[in-house]
Amino acid sequence: MDYYIIIPAHNEEAFLSDTLHSVSVQTLLPKKVIIVNDNSNDGTENIIDEFSKNFRFFEKLNISSSKEHLPGSKVINAFRKGLELLDNEYDFIVKLDADVILPSHYFETIATVFKENPKVGLAGGFVYELNSNGTWELNHPMNKKHVRGAFKAYTKACFKSIGGLKNAMGWDTVDELLAQYHGYDIRTMEDLKVKHLRPTGKAYNAKARLMQGEAMYGMDYGFYLTFVASLKMAWKQKSIKTLYHNLMGFFKAGRNKMQKLVTVDEGKFIRKHRWQGIRNKLIG
Repeated sequence: MDYYIIIPAHNEEAFLSDTLHSVSVQTLLPKKVIIVNDNSNDGTENIIDEFSKNFRFFEKLNISSSKEHLPGSKVINAFRKGLELLDNEYDFIVKLDADVILPSHYFETIATVFKENPKVGLAGGFVYELNSNGTWELNHPMNKKHVRGAFKAYTKACFKSIGGLKNAMGWDTVDELLAQYHGYDIRTMEDLKVKHLRPTGKAYNAKARLMQGEAMYGMDYGFYLTFVASLKMAWKQKSIKTLYHNLMGFFKAGRNKMQKLVTVDEGKFIRKHRWQGIRNKLIG
């Protein structure tokens, strides 16, 4: 199967070489990899140039957006710029972070899943991060069916059905909900162990604190579902401030009449799907 990869990169000098090397040794190589150098002022561009010189499928795109490392909009803006350079001659497309190391069989396994299971529209592995003892340990969300935003792979049909990636915080949740709305399954594979070199959220600044609640508003969760989801996040992060910030973000989005990320029908599906998932966990 043919696939494309788009890698947004902002000041990734410390990690990018490892990421690109892990792509270059895949047992199933990509048709093309667009590395979007977004306003970097370190050695990121030099690393891209070196790999582009040695491997024909790497290609650089320089853009200049905000210097702030906010979740959501900055990354997806870079992804979309990279997407403009690609044609439609692919079987699946990948949004990949610039701070991960993939196992060499990663995309061969993804391709096999897509080829053998036409209903699967979105697939990925599991995140591992270094703990204080220097050991790589699982750091995946409680929902094992969720594919982390660091390595999302979509079939072309699924990607087109969901309208691509939303340029907002919550893009890596709403994509899965919309995929299911359109009848696609999501597949995660525990044997695909991805090393995440930068601990989650370390680069986000203070402005990101309210954005999770804004994302829940954008996905049309409604207040009660937002409260339950935020309470769950607060419990996982062991911080009541998470609940507070999420709710403040939700109310702020409402006051500002922020545009929803989904249609009315999609919102109804999302709320029903989320509540069903909560009920299943309580019963099971």
